Amino acid sequence: MSPLMVGFDLDMTLVDSRPGIAAAFRALTARTGVHVDGELAVSRLGPPLRTELAHWFPPERLEEAVTLYRELYPAYAITPTVPMPGAEAALRAVHARGGRTMVVTAKMGRLAKLHLDHLGLPVDELAGDVFAEQKAVALREHGATLYVGDHVADMAAARAAGIPGVAVATGPCSAAELAEAGARVVLDDLVEFPRALDRIIGLALEG
Repeated sequence: MSPLMVGFDLDMTLVDSRPGIAAAFRALTARTGVHVDGELAVSRLGPPLRTELAHWFPPERLEEAVTLYRELYPAYAITPTVPMPGAEAALRAVHARGGRTMVVTAKMGRLAKLHLDHLGLPVDELAGDVFAEQKAVALREHGATLYVGDHVADMAAARAAGIPGVAVATGPCSAAELAEAGARVVLDDLVEFPRALDRIIGLALEG
């Protein structure tokens, strides 16, 4: 078998970025005069930024909003973000078994790296600006053994990559939705991940 490589989603899987993202949306509202309900936006994290901003901005202003939001993000979103319960232990559990870890996220790579560096999360590889089946390309390129995420689109990515999807019910999707989307294992949160990892690796071995 190939060396163990576990992919993780970022927002609401490894980090709780809701306070920071809401702050960035408030700053965007202040700069553009276009109201963005940050609390509503962070209740449905997962899809790419453009998908969310399209709910608030007319098409002719969408790219302007995307660019400005990304400029504001480092100042407003990094410091308020905290690790999800069990995140660091989950990463270290993979390393303890001789494996490697990677983050595969819809967030731009440079912004995701700011979160990982600020929180000191031990991640070996990073692929950003990919969503749903696009994530499968990065997972295959890095030889991922399995993929851990909180969104039904993460389970679609794992399925497209031909690896088990491990779901954590800590984001906008319920445990039932995640199971229906094809999750091979559904955990309440990452706190359960280290105890379940050997069983999960067994699923990967089964194919």
